[in-house]
Amino acid sequence: MSAGATDRLSRLLAMVPYLLARQGIPLREAAREFGISEDQLVKDLELLFVCGTPGHMPDDLIEAEWDTGHVYLNNADTIARPLRLGVDEALALIVGLRALAEVPGLHDRDALDRTLAKLVAAAGDAALASAQVTVEVEGEAEALTAARQAIASNRRLHLRYFVPTRDETTERDVDPMRVLLVDGRWYLEGWCHRAEAVRLFRLDRIDRIEPLDVTAELPPEAVARDLDEGLFVPSPEDTVVILELDPPAHWVADYYPVEDVQEVAGNRLVVRLRAADGRWLRTLALQLAGAARILDPPELAAEVRERAQAALAAYQPSA
Repeated sequence: MSAGATDRLSRLLAMVPYLLARQGIPLREAAREFGISEDQLVKDLELLFVCGTPGHMPDDLIEAEWDTGHVYLNNADTIARPLRLGVDEALALIVGLRALAEVPGLHDRDALDRTLAKLVAAAGDAALASAQVTVEVEGEAEALTAARQAIASNRRLHLRYFVPTRDETTERDVDPMRVLLVDGRWYLEGWCHRAEAVRLFRLDRIDRIEPLDVTAELPPEAVARDLDEGLFVPSPEDTVVILELDPPAHWVADYYPVEDVQEVAGNRLVVRLRAADGRWLRTLALQLAGAARILDPPELAAEVRERAQAALAAYQPSA
């Protein structure tokens, strides 16, 4: 099941009890609640209209109405029942919450502790197994504290920052704007004087952070990024790359933000992704050791092939 199909299934399962409890809710309000467009909500309702219990007779299917601009749902009591966690699911959630509790700078700790206590009590003896799991969180506390202090005092920061796509460590001065937690990672957003633009810095990639005796001065163009669509923002200058992945390299489609995934013969995947810097793609293709092929652009494929041949030549015995 693709990531899009999985997300939609999760949304539909949450949508049924929500709509049953709010009969007549306007389409616009319901769409806003689930973070989707009205057109997508209608498509979801059309799918719910042909879902139900086995038998597939009219009385077995969910009844959905939205022609008046208001949503009404009926005959969905079975799906509306509260879901129960299995033992494995409860343990995974407990371990995840304990990991979250170790994240530095967490504000709503009381809510987390209450939720964790209820889960442990409900899981009973099975929860004892989770107590043997040790969770370690990468050391970001120092950078997080320094970043927050700099924002509070309006001070400029000097960063020694590792850029994995170029495999280099850079020195830069940054006027901090905010810190934020995205997908379990802490980031510092600020005006980078080296790039002369707003940049996001992952705190676990900061080797050194030092406050400077300089007042931060944000220019008018220093606007916080809208992260509703995620961290990766496509650019017209990006290189569009098409990769063919053998089964051992399928993880690439899950690990990196890809625009399209297609299954082809031989249990292979063809993915399309964007890269602002082709260097990391060349490194990735070489690391995959033949489990991936660059189909486009051809010049990038040729460069990877030449580098692979040069590397093999270095292992040839000298005459």
